[in-house]
Amino acid sequence: MKIRQLHPWQVTPSEAVQIQRQLQDQVSLSNNIGDVHTVAGVDMGIKGEIARAAVIVLSYPALEPIAQSLVERPIGFKYIPGLLSFREAPPVLAALERLSVEPELIIVDGQGIAHPRRMGIASHLGLFLDKPTIGCAKSRLCGRHEEPGEKRGSFSYLYDHGEIIGAALRTKDRTKTVYVSPGHKINLETSIQFVLSCCRGYRLPQPTRLAHQAASGTTLKAQS
Repeated sequence: MKIRQLHPWQVTPSEAVQIQRQLQDQVSLSNNIGDVHTVAGVDMGIKGEIARAAVIVLSYPALEPIAQSLVERPIGFKYIPGLLSFREAPPVLAALERLSVEPELIIVDGQGIAHPRRMGIASHLGLFLDKPTIGCAKSRLCGRHEEPGEKRGSFSYLYDHGEIIGAALRTKDRTKTVYVSPGHKINLETSIQFVLSCCRGYRLPQPTRLAHQAASGTTLKAQS
């Protein structure tokens, strides 16, 4: 995959915040997505001081794995809430760059615009890749919402300072919600639809579920 070089990654936390503020106006929340035949899931795990980034590409809508990439890199940025992309994006981009199949949509285990500066890792990756991305996180970073209904497909909007930034979505009956937000080149309603269509009996959508397994070391052999 082609990777745009928008800024360096070796920066201070204050520089990272400034970069996010400079990039946030470039994020598009309009649907700029054609027919989707391939969807990728992205996740990253940590083993000591090593980051393990996994990307799994699946056919869509069948959701059969067709390509995969796993890269290990030393961690180059400490953990700071709100600056996750500066810790995780470099190894993830390295894994994406090695893919043999270019996905048309990418679902990231992390936030899109559901972020204090509207620049979660899904949005950040979307700008670097110039592709539609969706954030599907297991926990909430910011904002408030009402509890959605217990049935699959129920959701409630996630608000921050009066702005809708995502949704708490029930992907399985009586199961904890996931937090869906558009990353880039897609709107919230379409993001919700794709996440639901990628869930096959589990809380997490199949692309990020398989990527999580790979990043956790249960499948795939890492490349350095």
